[in-house]
Amino acid sequence: MVIFKSYKPLLVGLIFLVQSALAQVPAQRPKIGVTLSGGGAKGLAHIGILKAIDSAGLNVDYITGTSMGSIIGSLYAIGYTADSIEKIARSIDWDLLLSNQSSLRSIFMEEKNEYSKYVVELPWQNHRFRLPSGLLQGQELWLKFSELYFPVHQEKDFSRFSIPFRCIGTDVGNGEAIVMKEGEIISAIRSSMAIPSVFTAVDYNGKRMVDGGIVRNFPVRDVKEMGANIVIGSNVASGLLPSEKVRNALQILLQIAFFREAEDARTEVPQCDIYIPFKMEKYNMGSFSDGNDILNLGIEEGRKLYPKFKRLADSLNAIYGPVAFRKNRLPKVQAVTISSFEVHGVEKTSSEFFAHTMDLQLNRSYTAHKLSNMVRQAYGTRYYSRIIYSLQPQSDGTCKIIFDVTENPLTFAKLGIHYNRFTGVGIIANITARNFFITNSRSLVTINIGESFRIRGEHLQYLGRLKNFALIAETQFDRFDVNTYEQYKQDGLYKQNFFKIGERFQFSPTRNFSLGAGHRFEWVHYSPKIAKGLELKGTNNYNTLYGYVSHNSLDRSIYARRGVKLYAEAGRVFEQHPNLNFLSNGVPLEDPDSIQISAYPYLRTTLDVESYIPLGGRTTLLLNGQGGINFNYTRNVLNEFAIGGLTKVFRNQITFAGLHEGTLYTPSVAMLQGGLRVQLFNNNYVTGKANVLFTNFISRSEFFQNPDLLSGYSLTYSYNFALGPLEISTMYSDQTRKLQWYINLGIPF
Repeated sequence: MVIFKSYKPLLVGLIFLVQSALAQVPAQRPKIGVTLSGGGAKGLAHIGILKAIDSAGLNVDYITGTSMGSIIGSLYAIGYTADSIEKIARSIDWDLLLSNQSSLRSIFMEEKNEYSKYVVELPWQNHRFRLPSGLLQGQELWLKFSELYFPVHQEKDFSRFSIPFRCIGTDVGNGEAIVMKEGEIISAIRSSMAIPSVFTAVDYNGKRMVDGGIVRNFPVRDVKEMGANIVIGSNVASGLLPSEKVRNALQILLQIAFFREAEDARTEVPQCDIYIPFKMEKYNMGSFSDGNDILNLGIEEGRKLYPKFKRLADSLNAIYGPVAFRKNRLPKVQAVTISSFEVHGVEKTSSEFFAHTMDLQLNRSYTAHKLSNMVRQAYGTRYYSRIIYSLQPQSDGTCKIIFDVTENPLTFAKLGIHYNRFTGVGIIANITARNFFITNSRSLVTINIGESFRIRGEHLQYLGRLKNFALIAETQFDRFDVNTYEQYKQDGLYKQNFFKIGERFQFSPTRNFSLGAGHRFEWVHYSPKIAKGLELKGTNNYNTLYGYVSHNSLDRSIYARRGVKLYAEAGRVFEQHPNLNFLSNGVPLEDPDSIQISAYPYLRTTLDVESYIPLGGRTTLLLNGQGGINFNYTRNVLNEFAIGGLTKVFRNQITFAGLHEGTLYTPSVAMLQGGLRVQLFNNNYVTGKANVLFTNFISRSEFFQNPDLLSGYSLTYSYNFALGPLEISTMYSDQTRKLQWYINLGIPF
């Protein structure tokens, strides 16, 4: 809906001037101002209004905005067309931008498995663990802004943009509105959108700033003060919620924060000549998953407004003479030469270390994209929680780059939760410390407390400043109760204790690839808890020397959209040391020597590869292959591959849609799987998978009888929420001919 206040003297005068244009000398051409309100995701609708203005050929002289309105408005002001802003908005990964995470691709290979794994991370500061603030630093948001505003990096006066611009922030010291019109445009925009309790406050020109929407969400007065005679105001704010709709703590905080803004809006709206109020009750500030729908809504509203904008443009041209519509306003700045740098905020590390992790070299030319990737390199070390930069032009045409960094605490306590049928419920606790024993290192201890007990320790020592080489020592103990199956039916239960200790040397030439060699000692204890037919009781231990390659180009650790993850290993298992007894229905055999167990060495290979290919905005193709071969493994024991389950949770497991964990054991196996995942709406997914599995094609066990071919399917509904992904699946195997349920919550140990 659009409201024209025809009683306004200005519009009456325009009509009169159109009628008498040929008979009078034109006065000074009126200035057009545009004001865009804040409103979070709803502010994407502003783009449709700007598209209509562009289509009408109406030149805008001044722009003001708050919060999301400041982002859209400033992009338009520096020279982006409305069409290009629309393309940017539709291509953005909002989930990544509005988080404290970076792309998994920027993280060091040695850090990827632990990245974004836990529900809660508590930093150790001032001799205690500090509760998380819940506030978003938005590292990727800063980098996206740095790329978008790169063409005007040299301009610190917003009135010198192709369209003069101002935005509004709130000074947390006194609660007053601050009109931002000079300085670093990125800091100004980030200040204007810093919603309290959602985003961290921002330091801007000596003031601590938060969202301007708290006091002036619709800054019409400011565009008039700039000189606008005709004001077009687009307002997506819905005002305060009725009391009965305020249902949670965040809504209460936002309601209180925007009390003053509601009163201020009553004085701003009457100052518009063309007022565009959007009615979007079905959306809220966080509805970025509905971004395309909001964009389409704004474009539709813009189409309705186009005739009015066109008449206004034609009237002004008729009265004051034609003025060409200003196109291609964006400065063409491709790269800058960096001649010097400063780093602010480093204490535990150093400026030299920071610059080295970025591979920053002076008197070289850098594009915005290259600088962003270099920042991600430093962020990927996990030493820093936020890295922003500004470019200061120098007299010789080069630039000085100034980094403002926030270091991560060296120690974190982390908590997570995991449940599935195999492991039961468990609380996962982790302590991770950097430089605890030796500098340039990471040490961690992880423990799973619940129906299953697991504990793992690891020390990772980077060798050299480039972090290409690492020495890793690790140990782990697991205690599980494992079901046994006969003809796919559960018929027993045993307790398995597993212990390993090992070390490996790893070389990572890139952040997505590594290779290495290592040694591990493994000990397995097997003890029946429910007597059945023929069974084993006792222990076995052995040493393995192995080499491996690993690749991980996934874009995120949970529900990846693109990339490949691969791990391949080949090694030699040396002579085993079994201490085992065979039982029949719980009683030792009268002639135990009648069953011989081999202790000879053998070769062993494993492979696990998964690939994610986006097929559209909400659909992803999933491909997975897993396999393992114990060569010349016929009468060996306790190192077979365990078949079943949809989530990988324990050693030697080959997942298979259609069977529960440990349904089958085999010395040689290959599994191929394909699937489709569809995002229904924000954080809600449906995934279908089909797989086939081959066994016994190299080695065939003397103790397990398995079919050579199996096939199965699964259908999973997933909800990714605060505790991690909740997955409810139904699965079916052509061999069992049974429909089975499978539930998984959280990220496994």
